[in-house]
Amino acid sequence: MKKSSLIDSCWLKNKVGIFLTGIFLQSPGYAVAEMEFFSIADSAVVMYDAPSLKADKLFVADRHLPVEVVVDVDGWAKVRDSSGSLAWVEKKALSQQRFVVVTVPLASIHKSADANSELVFQAEENIVLEWLDSDSKGWVKVRHSGGQAGYVKVNQVWGS
Repeated sequence: MKKSSLIDSCWLKNKVGIFLTGIFLQSPGYAVAEMEFFSIADSAVVMYDAPSLKADKLFVADRHLPVEVVVDVDGWAKVRDSSGSLAWVEKKALSQQRFVVVTVPLASIHKSADANSELVFQAEENIVLEWLDSDSKGWVKVRHSGGQAGYVKVNQVWGS
């Protein structure tokens, strides 16, 4: 195959792929979410590989697990967790109350949105913290389940 025909072929495949993706996303019953963060509302919520109770069960998610909705379909949401794993969950199992999960070995939570401010506490990797606000650039205001609150750098947590 000549180089020019190979380039033309790749160009055509990309155009067709983009076109088909556009058609899929505009199909009735499918909606792309605006990358919204939610949390799992209840303990022991089953995550599926497809939007159906008859689909294969992938894993069980615990309460307050932060998830990002990437697709919204008739009572179901396709979500991504902090590891990047994708799964389907019934929308009724999601809460609008937001949480973040620590993604570094030890995150530092400060009294104010300043690395030089007083250290309130530290949280280990995979600890879930309640998201309170993101009003300071580069920082997230969080609260530990024990009640301590403060600011953590956005690059130390996922879900904000």
